[in-house]
Amino acid sequence: MTIKKLNSIFRPKRIALIGVSNNPDSVGGITLRNLVGGGYNGVIYPVNPKREAVFGIPCFPDVKSLPKTPDLAVIMTAAKFVPQLIRECGEAGIHGVIIMSAGFKESGSEGKALEEQVKAEKAKFPNMRVIGPNCLGILVPGLNMNVSFATGMPKKGHVAFISQSGALCTSVLDWAYESNIGFSYFVSIGNSMDVNFGDLIDYFGQDPNTKSIVLYVESLSDVRTFMSAARAFSREKPIIVYKSGRFPESAAAAASHTGAMASEDSIYDAVFRRAGLARVFEFGNIFDFTDLVGRRRIPRGNRLAIVTNAGGPGVMATDSLISMGGKLVTLSDDTMKKLNDYLPPFWSHGNPIDVLGDATPERFAKATEIVLEDENVDAVLVLLTPQAMTAPTETAESISKLASKTTKSIMAAWLGGLSMHEGIQIFNNAGISSYTHPEQAIRAFMTLSNYSQNQEMLYETPEEVPVSFKYDRNELREKYLKEVFPKARILNEDDSKMLVNDYGIDTTHPTPTATEDEAVAIAEQKGYPVVLKIYSPDITHKSDVGGVALNIKNEEMVRATFRNMVKTAAAKRPDAKIEGVTVQKMVDTRDGIELIVGTKKDPGFGTVMLVGMGGTTAELFKDNRLEFPPLNEKLANQMLRSLKIYPLLKGYRGDTPKNIEKLIETLIRMSYLAADYPEIKELDINPLIVTPSDVIALDARIVVDEEVMQNPVKEYSHLI
Repeated sequence: MTIKKLNSIFRPKRIALIGVSNNPDSVGGITLRNLVGGGYNGVIYPVNPKREAVFGIPCFPDVKSLPKTPDLAVIMTAAKFVPQLIRECGEAGIHGVIIMSAGFKESGSEGKALEEQVKAEKAKFPNMRVIGPNCLGILVPGLNMNVSFATGMPKKGHVAFISQSGALCTSVLDWAYESNIGFSYFVSIGNSMDVNFGDLIDYFGQDPNTKSIVLYVESLSDVRTFMSAARAFSREKPIIVYKSGRFPESAAAAASHTGAMASEDSIYDAVFRRAGLARVFEFGNIFDFTDLVGRRRIPRGNRLAIVTNAGGPGVMATDSLISMGGKLVTLSDDTMKKLNDYLPPFWSHGNPIDVLGDATPERFAKATEIVLEDENVDAVLVLLTPQAMTAPTETAESISKLASKTTKSIMAAWLGGLSMHEGIQIFNNAGISSYTHPEQAIRAFMTLSNYSQNQEMLYETPEEVPVSFKYDRNELREKYLKEVFPKARILNEDDSKMLVNDYGIDTTHPTPTATEDEAVAIAEQKGYPVVLKIYSPDITHKSDVGGVALNIKNEEMVRATFRNMVKTAAAKRPDAKIEGVTVQKMVDTRDGIELIVGTKKDPGFGTVMLVGMGGTTAELFKDNRLEFPPLNEKLANQMLRSLKIYPLLKGYRGDTPKNIEKLIETLIRMSYLAADYPEIKELDINPLIVTPSDVIALDARIVVDEEVMQNPVKEYSHLI
């Protein structure tokens, strides 16, 4: 397996440093000093044809001259020499290479071409694995091996850290020294020309000394490898990810609402969620969460109880919890009775449980114990502020004794300075995560809660939803690929709805008309009221040009609307070809909810699927959720439950519940349509009306991928 070849990089017995110089402040000089001074027990071969020795260590002119074949070669020369050096390493039988040199694809077109040369040379040697180029290097504290130009060596630990940013690595290392955080491995992967996140997750996932993995991601190149590795190991070892570059302006050229709303970051979010990872949005939270998840007490949900000796911190924690989507649990009647019987009369009589400023360690511990026994509680946060009668160390000791009696997560925030340090150390020794302020604890807890939900998705078996398809897939594909998709890059509403309808999703049926008289005749045939929409292959967002008119009740209104709509659309879009209007029966939407359902094919991630609040304000409110097709019942249901408008679907404040079961079926049908057609670049149903009895598509638009039409791809290759 290629994974095993990584032993040459992470467990080398002999290392060649190619391009090392006598300058102690150079990349090579620092790396050599780190290896020699850090206690690495292997053999080091400096390689430099211009030097007899470096820092008193004999130098070799090239890798062919080395007395024994090294396991690992570290290249730190100018970029232009790297392709030749890769060839020489391969010919010498070296299986592991780290390229620290910069000046490749990160530097522009010339550098990108040079990196392609390096790839071509590496491809000649299938047993070779390469980290980099443009990377800081690696550190393996357990072997006292610092193959990097970072200063110092962190202590040995159980966290593997992988980063695409070398500069960030040095900052994290500085922080780790100060915070006494240890690592099993510390890796800067740079441009990830060969070894990528997926490879390293596979490798560290099988390492018994690694208990969790932290990723700093700028971009993913091989998404399938990443997903496969992450899903395989995130069940056993928590994987925490921070993704930088969350708000690129990448949706400007989208031809549909879905295309504009399915941003790059929301797609990454769907990837991390489907892989069962924990995503943090502030880098400082990574190790807060790593510490908490390392306790191996994962909550079943986001229902938190707060025990405090002061009202203010409890309110602060509550504000943070609610703002992040958590739930301040309602205590059971039995728990309330026990607390009333034990606590002084003036306790808060609710959650947060304020045990008052004069609380003894025994009172703190007993209240926490009572709350932990409540079956509605998933985790407990204990807050303590220093007051005249407070005993922080003794209270920490009392709370710590509870850790061995429960499987639920206990967190502590001891607010203050020096007087709190001893208590915090007691928590750390007892396996209880401690924090300096309430918000820090809440952020870690909510990340843990979301991680728990993502993990459940990897295990749960979805319910069966009876979805039958009455079509011949091959026959249908042939029809659309030969007769419909070649018509235009953006299909008209009628053709778009025809495909949607063929997959069992109900639609309204628009009839194109080129004249007023035709519009009147069709309207009278369908029966009033009707809807008129502008008919143009060039106009996607009809409402933007006055191209949608509802509740047209008679011939006079049809004629006036036809004339006005065509005139307005032509004025607002003089470049568009106006072919007339479409007429369709008006659907009664007074008791319905407008949703948007769509798909978008991303260049890096393949086809993604979106559901959210629909209508003309869909892009404004951005209440949506992305997943990857095909969907099952569980995924479809979770997509809907994540929406802010989900309570409206359930029946808000006495309103009639909508037909959620049919909506789930519609999402599943849509996902199969997306899976069957790599030729679809974007697909919009907006709005999709959901009523108490039905689900119906009022508008649809399909954007054809002309490149795939000309160059067919392998079946399902657009899915991850």
